[in-house]
Amino acid sequence: MIEKDTIRLLRECDAGTEMGISGIEDVIGYVKSSALQSILERSKKEHSEIENEIRMLLRVYKDEGKDPPPMLKGMSWIKTNMKLMVEPSDSTVAELMTDGCNMGVKSLSKYLNQYKAADEKAKDIAKRLIHIEECLGKDVRGYL
Repeated sequence: MIEKDTIRLLRECDAGTEMGISGIEDVIGYVKSSALQSILERSKKEHSEIENEIRMLLRVYKDEGKDPPPMLKGMSWIKTNMKLMVEPSDSTVAELMTDGCNMGVKSLSKYLNQYKAADEKAKDIAKRLIHIEECLGKDVRGYL
């Protein structure tokens, strides 16, 4: 049970990091403030670093990870592009990032509770990823 929960939690974290990186990449071209751009670039780097760690652990378990559901990824892309087409501003970027971070924290917290038998390393990764999402959400609030 420990191994199954560990793999499942790592898969969800893998999908979460991919969604986070993709979300940042989708909006960064619209950012006008160099400070906001710096915040997003730092968070993207943090997401990438933790994604590499997740994928190394998944390889140990001979698992290829999990891509975000295509429907979720597509809906996110459509929402992002529609909002930015109407109002291409730092405020819109901050709003989209806040929504994404809130969704990430919610779903990762759910999976952390759901896969209680996961090993401590996987739980630690999930908690760190939640922290990254919370910090990004907090950091962009000044641009709302």
